[in-house]
Amino acid sequence: MTQVFHVKLRELGARFGVNTEPLVRVLQLQADDPAASTTVRDPELAADRHVADSLVALDLLPVRRARSIADLGSGAGWPGLALAAALPEARVFLVESAIRRCRYLQRAVDVAGLENVVVVHSRAEEWSCACDLVTARALAALPVVLEYAAPLLVDGGHVVAWKAAIGPEESAAAAAASQELGLALVEIRRVEPYAGAGDRTLHVFRKAGPTPPRFPRRPGMAVKRPLG
Repeated sequence: MTQVFHVKLRELGARFGVNTEPLVRVLQLQADDPAASTTVRDPELAADRHVADSLVALDLLPVRRARSIADLGSGAGWPGLALAAALPEARVFLVESAIRRCRYLQRAVDVAGLENVVVVHSRAEEWSCACDLVTARALAALPVVLEYAAPLLVDGGHVVAWKAAIGPEESAAAAAASQELGLALVEIRRVEPYAGAGDRTLHVFRKAGPTPPRFPRRPGMAVKRPLG
């Protein structure tokens, strides 16, 4: 680990009020483990592109207050692992359909010593839980993310989707999908997790009404025939 890497993690810890030591160990594992589902393995780059990009969601009150979090399509574990380190009182579920990635996620959880994390081997459509926050980063188009998330939320719960800039077509489809799913747009927050991050937005929706019982649809349908 280089000095620059340690400085970045210390700065992130101070910025967000987080003990970043567990995340140091995760990034060390990620750098060496070929099963980590990411192309960003260099710890200096990963400190920005994974850790900072995940922790920036703590600027949102629903995230800071969350006590049960489902991170869908968790992949290499971001943002779920970072939020678990930041919110030790929250129960965090890393939901991932690929068993190889789940095995890596369990190694990352063990290395980090994050006792508030559960790795879930399941497709989002086939898993059932009642969470007050659902997160998704680089998972799918926004209408698909909303369809995955809505059935997992308690009334008044929130979904936060990490996105780059999206076009008017995806935005309109997400608006239509949210109405069908019982969700309401709260805000689209522009964020700058690190210098030079480019377009970064957090799309925040609240569960404002019941999700119709026909959801979730069977696996694959959200992508094959997206709402909106």
